[in-house]
Amino acid sequence: MSAVPDFALYGYFRSSAAFRVRIALNLKNLQAELRFVHLLEDGGQQHQDAYKAVNPQELIPTLLHDGHHIGQSLAIIEYLDEIVPQPPLLPRDAPGRARVRQIALAIACDIHPLSNLRVLQYLRHGLGAEDAARADWQQHWISVGFSALEAMLARDAGAGRFCHGDAPTLADVCLIPQMANARRIQMDLSPYPTLRRIEGAAYSLPAFNAARPENQPDAA
Repeated sequence: MSAVPDFALYGYFRSSAAFRVRIALNLKNLQAELRFVHLLEDGGQQHQDAYKAVNPQELIPTLLHDGHHIGQSLAIIEYLDEIVPQPPLLPRDAPGRARVRQIALAIACDIHPLSNLRVLQYLRHGLGAEDAARADWQQHWISVGFSALEAMLARDAGAGRFCHGDAPTLADVCLIPQMANARRIQMDLSPYPTLRRIEGAAYSLPAFNAARPENQPDAA
């Protein structure tokens, strides 16, 4: 992989948002220095002053490049797509870009935020929800989102081997980490054959496999 010396990625192996950025970096054939922020140790290292100085939202990932700190995974990925245009993660045509963004945002804005760590922690510590209730919460909102995505992708001629055509885009970069989250909580994914087919196509590429949570140095 070609190295860009001033790239650094603050992340955590199990974060689906960081997973997205790792995939994008791999697809762009870019290497970044990995800086690990453990979301559970020490009360959550993302809340410590050192990281708050990097990202006041206390969220990961954050990309450091050319003196700029960039948060929010989709902003990071579109930034990478602009500075390293090949291979493109967004289609050239406006309808195609809108479709890919629609899929990506359905995951990143409507599914992921409802089941991420800080929401689950608030359900437990703020509302007293038991583990079973929190698991039901996660599975409910993921299934609502996946049902919509399955219907969207199964009937749309724009879908090919991947969410949009036959090459990975921003949509797949968002879908695969969310599928990994669903598998981690042992969801039944049989109702989503199109999503599973796309997942299989993605994992046939080294860029997606290398980005898997279990393949990260901080997963040990």
